[in-house]
Amino acid sequence: MFATRTSSFASCLLKFLRPALSLRMSTTVVAEESPGLPQKRPHEDGEDKEAEGDIQGKKPRSDFQRIKRRKYAVLICYSGQGYLGLQRNPGMKTVEEDLLKAWLEAGVITDEAFANAKAVEFQRAARTDKGVSAVRQILSAKLPLEVNVDEVNRNLPEQIRMVALKRATKGFNCKGNADARTYSYMMPSFALSSKDDPISPDFRITKETIDRTNEVLSIYLGTHNYHNFTSKKSFSDPSANRYIMKMTCDEPVVCEGMEFVTIYVKGQSFMLHQIRKMVGLAIAVVRGCCSESVITKAWAEEKLDIPIAPGLGLVLEEVHYDRYNQRYGSDGMHEAIEWSSVQPTLDEFKHKFILTSIVKTEKEENSMISWLETLPMHTFDIRKAHRQHALIAENGGNEDEAEEDATKEKDDDSCTTGKSDSGDISKTNGVTLENTSKIEEHSGEAKS
Repeated sequence: MFATRTSSFASCLLKFLRPALSLRMSTTVVAEESPGLPQKRPHEDGEDKEAEGDIQGKKPRSDFQRIKRRKYAVLICYSGQGYLGLQRNPGMKTVEEDLLKAWLEAGVITDEAFANAKAVEFQRAARTDKGVSAVRQILSAKLPLEVNVDEVNRNLPEQIRMVALKRATKGFNCKGNADARTYSYMMPSFALSSKDDPISPDFRITKETIDRTNEVLSIYLGTHNYHNFTSKKSFSDPSANRYIMKMTCDEPVVCEGMEFVTIYVKGQSFMLHQIRKMVGLAIAVVRGCCSESVITKAWAEEKLDIPIAPGLGLVLEEVHYDRYNQRYGSDGMHEAIEWSSVQPTLDEFKHKFILTSIVKTEKEENSMISWLETLPMHTFDIRKAHRQHALIAENGGNEDEAEEDATKEKDDDSCTTGKSDSGDISKTNGVTLENTSKIEEHSGEAKS
């Protein structure tokens, strides 16, 4: 009986210890297979880890992540002829599209960054539109520590050049850190001749006309509301206020038998069409098509009919970084964003690809002559649609009464307007002023 109880107790004890003995034997076998080495758990194996990464949504590090990159300020220059502007636009021929392709081919950026430039924090300082050129356009982006500029240029058309780049701070933004932009507008000097004189390529401007032009341009200096000098901006929009620091007309130069003058304007920033409308209105004042009071009137709330000069002669000359340079330019780690060391290269490019192109195109297409012929079509007064809207508001929303007031106002204007040299107060060059649609846009403009 005692033997039976002992056997039963041993059987129960063995049953209880069997799982522990089995686990110990298993561990011993694994240790013997790889003596002296730390053992991996099954999920630490390469294939299992990859599968786990897929489950968690983790991706392997890309080439972009492995390459050390730093923020740079990049200097480029280009002629805008044949391009639909600077900014990348799918399916369109733009300067940025060609530049990013060249960066990709030169190994500066990856396919991922080419498809989405935000991956390298790409930014432009000033957005130029169709046909507009730039001598010192600045870009900012995170680029490799070593960039072969010559290799980039080998992949670019000759009218676009990457000139230089400088190491910038981590948070540098070429648009946000800019203090001001300087543009130039090159045009035939006959644009400033009197409206009573025939338009001729043989015209030569006088010192008195240059002085008068600078007097008119000085009216723009300071901060004013430029809602009338752009599109889709209301008078109440704070962003319509812009600060103009300098605006002058330079001495004339003769190119291929035609005399040209250049207007330089420096401002904190500019809106779509703003510079071309400023130049267009200044030309109208100097020629005697309207009084200079129209300029100050344009800063008021009413919408005026203001001409927009051709886009051909508009050039981005420089982007200024005075405050940035003062703070970081001499800290020992970064460089001042200025380009005096490459000035000869920039001058050569400007003459060969920008100024020559402007002169050649002007002589072939006569864009300024064509535009001057449309200048008398402008009223330089309140736009008809805006006037009608104001009259409706004054009459409590009654459109019939507003129409009667508009007709009466039109008749009153006809009775009080002085006659022109031709003796016809309602027509100029055979075009009825009141019924002529306003001439607005013939080509592109800088945006910034």
